[in-house]
Amino acid sequence: MKIGPQAHRSSAISSSNEDTILVRGHDLCGELIGGISFTDHAWLLVTGQMPSDVQRRVLDATLVAIAEHGLVPSVQASRLTLAAAPEALQGAVAAGILGCGSVILGATHEAGQLLHEVVRRAAVQSLDSAAAAVVEEYRAARRAIPGYGHPLHKKGDPRVTRLFEVAAAAGARGPHIEAAHAIERVLPAATGKQLAMNVSVAIPAVLLDAEFPLAALKGVPILARTAGLIAHLLEEQLRPIGFVLSHAGAAAIDYDGPKPDGFVAHDQ
Repeated sequence: MKIGPQAHRSSAISSSNEDTILVRGHDLCGELIGGISFTDHAWLLVTGQMPSDVQRRVLDATLVAIAEHGLVPSVQASRLTLAAAPEALQGAVAAGILGCGSVILGATHEAGQLLHEVVRRAAVQSLDSAAAAVVEEYRAARRAIPGYGHPLHKKGDPRVTRLFEVAAAAGARGPHIEAAHAIERVLPAATGKQLAMNVSVAIPAVLLDAEFPLAALKGVPILARTAGLIAHLLEEQLRPIGFVLSHAGAAAIDYDGPKPDGFVAHDQ
């Protein structure tokens, strides 16, 4: 039984024989191993081209920026999984990655789509007008404005400032960074409050200006956070806190369901 499109029956990413492993047309052992960085390799794998110096610097900066931010929910899920299944490192990494969504870590793609739409419309109207129109449409549809506001960095995410500095120094400041600023300018009139940019809009802004593919944006924080999760899982093996997190979570929640007279919970 055939399901879905059947038009494509080839891949341009990798092939091999008994002597050679090809990656995007390059000899893995003869050219890439020891010759390029992992950031170079990631760009090559995704785009099929070696990055320019500007592209390498921008992608590398975004990977560093989003790899770690403490005991966020995805990290807790990962450490709790390893505590319960210490033989399943890969399962614990997967648990953390599965926790990367539109609220925590995974808004990069949605923010990139927002910036892309503002830049597209700015071809026929002013940037601020385009930003205001798109924001109004999001508000009318009761959609969150991805990449703006942060529960901790309320006055401004320091990672945003630094990523924009890196992009500017590399010569990669372009229309998507300008669109991010335009959205920040029009948000107070639309929402009644100032919402500062967070790293989830800075990452797509600098990457899109460096010509990284829009459809691959979500993969960047996933790639970066994998390194952070591995660090947490090594620490979990050496200095375990998974069950501390579990106990703290249970203690924070009260039971309010039916219970017989005289019942007192002792599971906290």
